[in-house]
Amino acid sequence: MKQKFDVTGMTCAACSAHVEKAVRGVEGVEDVSVNLLGGSMLVEYDGQTGPQQIIQAVEKAGYGAALPQQKTAAPQKKETAMEEQAEGMKRRFLLSLVFLIPLFYIAMGHMMGWPLPAFFHDPGNGFVVALIQFLLTLPILYLNDVYYKKGFRSLFHGAPNMDSLIAIGSAAAMLYGVAALFQIAWGLGHGDMVRVERWSMDLYFESAGMILTLITLGKYLETRSKGKTGQAITRLMDLAPKTAMVLRDGREVEIPVEDVVVNDQVVVRPGGRIPVDGVVVEGRSSVDESALTGESLPVEKGPGDRVAAASINQSGSFTFRALRVGEDTTLAQMIRLVEEAAASKAPIAKLADRVAGIFVPAVIGIAAVTAVVWLLLTGSVEQALTAGVSVLVISCPCALGLATPVAIMVGTGKGAEYGILIKSAEALETLHTVRTVVLDKTGTLTRGKPSVTDCLPADGVTEEELLCVAASLEKPSEHPLADAVVSEAEARNIPLVPVEQFQATPGRGICGQLHGVEVLAGNRAMLEERGIPLDGFAGAAEELAREGKTPLYFAEDGKLLGIVAAADTPKPTSAAAVQAFKELGIRVVMLTGDNQRTAEAVGRTVGVDQVVAEVLPQDKEKTVAALQAGGQRVAMVGDGINDAPALARADVGIAIGAGTDVAIESADVVLMKSDLMDAVTAIKLSKKVIRNIKENLFWAFIYNVIGIPLAAGVWYPLFHIQLSPMFAAAAMSLSSVCVVTNALRLRLFRAEGQPAQNTEPTQKGSNPMNKTMVINGMMCAHCQAHVEKALNAIDGVEAKVDLAAKTATLTLSRDVSDEVLRQAVTDAGYEVVEIH
Repeated sequence: MKQKFDVTGMTCAACSAHVEKAVRGVEGVEDVSVNLLGGSMLVEYDGQTGPQQIIQAVEKAGYGAALPQQKTAAPQKKETAMEEQAEGMKRRFLLSLVFLIPLFYIAMGHMMGWPLPAFFHDPGNGFVVALIQFLLTLPILYLNDVYYKKGFRSLFHGAPNMDSLIAIGSAAAMLYGVAALFQIAWGLGHGDMVRVERWSMDLYFESAGMILTLITLGKYLETRSKGKTGQAITRLMDLAPKTAMVLRDGREVEIPVEDVVVNDQVVVRPGGRIPVDGVVVEGRSSVDESALTGESLPVEKGPGDRVAAASINQSGSFTFRALRVGEDTTLAQMIRLVEEAAASKAPIAKLADRVAGIFVPAVIGIAAVTAVVWLLLTGSVEQALTAGVSVLVISCPCALGLATPVAIMVGTGKGAEYGILIKSAEALETLHTVRTVVLDKTGTLTRGKPSVTDCLPADGVTEEELLCVAASLEKPSEHPLADAVVSEAEARNIPLVPVEQFQATPGRGICGQLHGVEVLAGNRAMLEERGIPLDGFAGAAEELAREGKTPLYFAEDGKLLGIVAAADTPKPTSAAAVQAFKELGIRVVMLTGDNQRTAEAVGRTVGVDQVVAEVLPQDKEKTVAALQAGGQRVAMVGDGINDAPALARADVGIAIGAGTDVAIESADVVLMKSDLMDAVTAIKLSKKVIRNIKENLFWAFIYNVIGIPLAAGVWYPLFHIQLSPMFAAAAMSLSSVCVVTNALRLRLFRAEGQPAQNTEPTQKGSNPMNKTMVINGMMCAHCQAHVEKALNAIDGVEAKVDLAAKTATLTLSRDVSDEVLRQAVTDAGYEVVEIH
């Protein structure tokens, strides 16, 4: 079984390493992956254990674990614990600052030359001044007691983490200050003013307060930055409408989308979002599916067509029957895939995990050795404490732990914005190593259905006349090539003639009568059997066949009318995608079960390096395996059931989104838009993400390699440089922020020639900007006028309200925030359901 758990209490990579180690020790657990960023854990286990034993193992390690709450409704935007955590840290930091500023001023004022009352300079008042500093430090310790609770608990469990380092370091500084208080009191009691003056200079209360305050500031900035890494998932969740209009007992009823059930009749008005997946039963409209597929052009929908949740209805109204609701919708599955990919662990992360597991104990050992060495060499407790505490505070396992997951989360989210669903971090990492791409022909490189490519009429016959006869005769036929001919005539608005005495001859063609005249369509053998001369068209037909096209002969009353050729033509972007693969240094192989001549014709057209044709479905997987045996990292792109074994065999399987469910399930990457250029984008994104991860790991390692010796005072004998605990705390905080900020640069990734689809609908600088508001509460024309007046009163807004559709269409001449629009309608006494 594979089960996801929510894990609480983790603060750094050492925490995730300890949790992973604890769960691996449970009998029956085969694999475990802990995600520090998402606070989650994915466990594979057999029947020897269960969720409760796994939860107990996590709790025994000093952390919390629970099964995630079951979702029964469509995914909703969740107010993440990360946002609440950031707000809590902000409050703690600001309150800590209130006490830290006077503490720091009193403690450091005499050293900095700042003006202080004479009271603070009198050695006789040393105990009072020290006591004031002590009392100002206590609230800071209380506000940030979380570090002590978590840090010492982890330490006592034998699994120290970053909080343990902070707790030990600040506690050591605090205890040293308390000892100094006793020394000052002793000196005052025995008239030893030298002792009083010396210990008054070495209190360290400000260091303890500064360490905790700066660490909290760093954690706040880090948490805020981490929150931005999940914005792609949040935007996906925002696409789900909150309500649906369904037909109940013959009338329209607005209900929460969670209450929609399979087979409900759902009504969609212009401008409204489709709430669940279904099939249109009545009405026609154009639907914007860019949120799901990245396809910018609207798609026409009519009876029998499928519609997906989160798509936007643009023009007409229609009714559809709900097929998939709640967690089964396409949108919900997209969100689940992105979340799972973000929670998974890339192979490159294992190095950081191994280091993190031993990092904190090693740092505590280094700090202890450092303090002892300084004490032996100098005899100064103060210098020994400074070096030991600095080592503890500057060490940052956070940066190591965040280096990989933040980049993975931003990268998979960015892929989702382009309609590229990457199912795992491992797939994302493997993509950048691909050196050979194997492409299925039908439906991947080509459109998947034939279309007319050439129309060659005989002398005295126009193309329109030839197509009229051809399409009229082919109309009753069920052959795929017949559909191509009929579609071409319809596209040219050529009227068709009813056919009589229609008859099909297997292996030859069809015949019938138009206006009482016999007409026929078929192959060359059919014409030769009927004694119809080819009139020099034989050479043209041979040339068409060499190009991979199928020539269809049409004759009327014993005379040849001409040839119509059809073929499964390449998609518009296929040749560009193949060229883009080559520019990336990737070899392109086309794999198909089609005949060699047709395959080679398509291969020449799109420019592949190698064509492997006439391959049986079961042999596609063997072809991929043979390429891998030659030392190649192979990506397979396909869409059919017969591609599934090859997709599974490849190092990375890429499924075209319009393909079968089996192909999609077998693949590691799904291209929702069914565009081969997205496969190129996926590889480019993988290269960017892996480069970003390597940068993060480099800076995390180099930071500790430089920082720890510097804090320990290794360079002090040569350069007289040594970090104080305060600067060490600031450096530690900034290291994590830098790693997360570097990962956020991936949000700037752009695929060539493609806009990301999940960006905000209104962009600054566009002119004009359009928005649609869905509004509840309007009952009559008076309501309509009231809402229109409220919206038009906003500078730069021109609004038109549709009472029947309960929508307001806005044209914006300047950038106006959704909050301003929402507030105007709310103030007018109505409810805004959504704005898009």
